[in-house]
Amino acid sequence: MYRLDHIGLSIIVTFPGLLPTAPAYAQPQVHHGLHYQTPAMVWDEAMPLGNGLLGALLWGDGDPLRISLDRTDLWDLRPVPEFHTEEYSYKTMRRWVKERRLADLHRLYDDPYGNPGPTKIPAGRIEIMIGSDAKFERASLDLAEAMATVVLRPEIRARVFVHATEPIGMIQIDSKHAVNLRLLAPPFAGKITDEAGPGKISPGDLASLRYDAPTESGGDNWKAYLQEGWGGFRFAVAVSWRRSSGAWLGVWSIATSNESQDPLKTARDNCEKALENGFEEAVTSHRRWWNAYWNRSSVRVPNCIVERQWYLEMYKFGSATRPNTPPISLQGPWTADNMKIPPWKGDYHHDLNTQLSYWPAYSSNHLDGASGFVNWLWQTKDTATTWTKRFFGLPGLNVPMTADLNQQQIGGWHQYTHSSTTAAWLAHHFYLQWRYSMDTDFLRERAYPWLREVSVFLEAVTERAADGKRILPLSSSPEINDNRLEAWFPTITNYDLALIRWTFEKTAELAGQVGQAEQAQHWQDVLAEMPDLAIDTSSRKMLVAKDYELAFSHRHLSHLMAIHPLGLIRWENGPRDQAIIKASLADLEQHGTSAWTGYSFSWLANLAARARDGEKAAEALEIFSRAFCLRSSFHCNGDQSGKGYSNFRYRPFTLEGNFAAAAGLQEMLLQSYSGTIRVFPAIPADWKDVSFRTLRAEGAFLISALRKDGSTQSVEITSENGGLCRIENPFKKAKYEIKGIARDALTTHGSDLLIETTSGRKITLTRKPN
Repeated sequence: MYRLDHIGLSIIVTFPGLLPTAPAYAQPQVHHGLHYQTPAMVWDEAMPLGNGLLGALLWGDGDPLRISLDRTDLWDLRPVPEFHTEEYSYKTMRRWVKERRLADLHRLYDDPYGNPGPTKIPAGRIEIMIGSDAKFERASLDLAEAMATVVLRPEIRARVFVHATEPIGMIQIDSKHAVNLRLLAPPFAGKITDEAGPGKISPGDLASLRYDAPTESGGDNWKAYLQEGWGGFRFAVAVSWRRSSGAWLGVWSIATSNESQDPLKTARDNCEKALENGFEEAVTSHRRWWNAYWNRSSVRVPNCIVERQWYLEMYKFGSATRPNTPPISLQGPWTADNMKIPPWKGDYHHDLNTQLSYWPAYSSNHLDGASGFVNWLWQTKDTATTWTKRFFGLPGLNVPMTADLNQQQIGGWHQYTHSSTTAAWLAHHFYLQWRYSMDTDFLRERAYPWLREVSVFLEAVTERAADGKRILPLSSSPEINDNRLEAWFPTITNYDLALIRWTFEKTAELAGQVGQAEQAQHWQDVLAEMPDLAIDTSSRKMLVAKDYELAFSHRHLSHLMAIHPLGLIRWENGPRDQAIIKASLADLEQHGTSAWTGYSFSWLANLAARARDGEKAAEALEIFSRAFCLRSSFHCNGDQSGKGYSNFRYRPFTLEGNFAAAAGLQEMLLQSYSGTIRVFPAIPADWKDVSFRTLRAEGAFLISALRKDGSTQSVEITSENGGLCRIENPFKKAKYEIKGIARDALTTHGSDLLIETTSGRKITLTRKPN
């Protein structure tokens, strides 16, 4: 049986009342969840459930009640034949770009993305009919318990959850009415009305995959099907049920040929075991995991829209991540249930989507969720290294920007899918995992080796120009100028340059940490050979590339990577960097948001927080929530408000905007990227009462803080590893007292407090009354 990891258990403390000056919640409140008075009649408005491996979407009006099924390792992994030809090489791509052979570039690199596979695939659907006259009354999703409830008339209640640590979903229906169930396989076989092809968000019908019809089976109290996909891959979906004490109980499970020679038997065994144990036992262990999850951190802010969105995002993060399951793809465990290949094939996009999806993990104190991402990157590293050598003909490590479950290149706009700096942005997550955990084994065995191998590649792929500085022969900035020839810039872009400079700098830093002094010096020397970032000399704004300014509204804020997330340009560095940050944000504002998608507003919130502009950050988060999220809370990319925030009106669901929004609020509450911890660095003036509990800072410090009447009242610091904690004085010139350390363990440096900490000991700083 596939069993997911447990996280450690903690005592749960619930703060009573809803007073605005109370500490942060210990658990999500009822109003943070989803509450429907009308039924969801389309899959992307469904209530999401998941455990990192299995996903489910609950929707429908009761005639029937629908549960869309998914499993995150269900993939069609057929190869892309175009990428196994003699002309598939970096050398040939450079020559074609120089010769302006755009048609050939599109034919070889871009168009194969329209092939039916590789692609993420769905697992089908359960449909339940209860009685003959069931009518929808209401539905809700309780975030604290990760359980959805649907109430139907007359006197019917259905509760549905995906178990937090077991490969099952469970349905309990409190009703004496007859329950009829259908199990529907995805339409992989049959008539094709929309053949897969290039240039479409969804390449086409699932039937374009041309699988044989599934083998269906069943008995008095169970139904199942076994589906064969590409290359002999098989998966089975089973559902079993029984009735007792006036309630109907159903269980479903999904198993694959990768875990079992007989996936149908495995899925059925999972169901029968859960039925034998019963609903209450399953709910008890399920709640235990979620209680521990929510006890990791919490927030409380006076903007109810922003606060609720944070809890919804962290719920989805807990539903989509585990240390030992596939990482978050474009739709995570909630693949589209609309008979189509999912939007953008439900793949792994490494030019923004995967990276933004894990932004909130670190300071929210959910490193175990983030570890699933770096674990997968490490497990697929050999595949990426082989591709790097085969395509680029160079040593070191790069990663395909669009990838399948095995990290194989699957194509798309060639300027980005075959970018030279993809692995550098992924390296940022190895670095963050190290800095937030201070796990020296991870540093030696994963973080430093990954950064070193990426730096080896970047040193090899860059070339010296006449002035002695290194250049990147082919440089782009996602997704400026789309897939036209003009998307290749004549000089290195700020996107590529920021990533390369950051990687060399941090590789040198980590080499020093592991005692490799010669390597540290080497990477410092290579860094010195890189040109400076392109800054407009008059306005001080960041350019896209040298002599190329952003001239229009654009969704991907790639040219500002140096500000966020990389932090090469920092507010803390003083007037020069502050001028660049302010001018760059003003430039964004001047061009407007007409070509933005939802994730652009999420990213803006993070940028504004780094600029200490709490008002702008809060506004961006509120717009994101109101205009770019469906009522399911799913980020749908396009503006659904009708208020003109964006010219994009479509609604393909992807998760990165959701998780980047959660990170934006966390950046407003706590920052530590510069080496100094800052509490409440970007709080709007009208947010008088704010608190958070056990957010995590770099250096492996857990921080809790309370702000009342516009002033910080208390800060608690717990060090996991001991060592020096540097924190900006949260009380400014007010008097304060400190408990938990000897007085000589505290020194000051300017406005910073330097505290020598001991592992596990809590330190409390409290403002003294005036």
